[in-house]
Amino acid sequence: MDIETALKEAMAIDGALGAALVDYESGMMLGAAGGGRTLNLEIAAAGNTDVVRAKARTLEALGVRDVIEDILITLERQYHLIRLLSRGENRLFLYLALDRSRSNLALARHGLRSIERELSV
Repeated sequence: MDIETALKEAMAIDGALGAALVDYESGMMLGAAGGGRTLNLEIAAAGNTDVVRAKARTLEALGVRDVIEDILITLERQYHLIRLLSRGENRLFLYLALDRSRSNLALARHGLRSIERELSV
């Protein structure tokens, strides 16, 4: 599946507010869908890049030799999911913002895993 299709599928997840595919080496978005006035996906991509890098550094400092699957940020009215992708040398993540009142976190995580398996970059 290509990037555009993957982002459309992410936006089809119940409660989706915005989705992006991000290169966390550079912080640049490879694609985005949704967002808008209340969710600037460019700012979210850059900020979440910092989150991913910080968590990776922390695990390294702790000597944890494991792979981050996803990171969840829970807000009062939203969930923000960051799903790291296994793509060889590419350091990418899928970002999905959800309205908590309209989403199911378990199904959203399952949906991102499915998209990850099908995505070709």
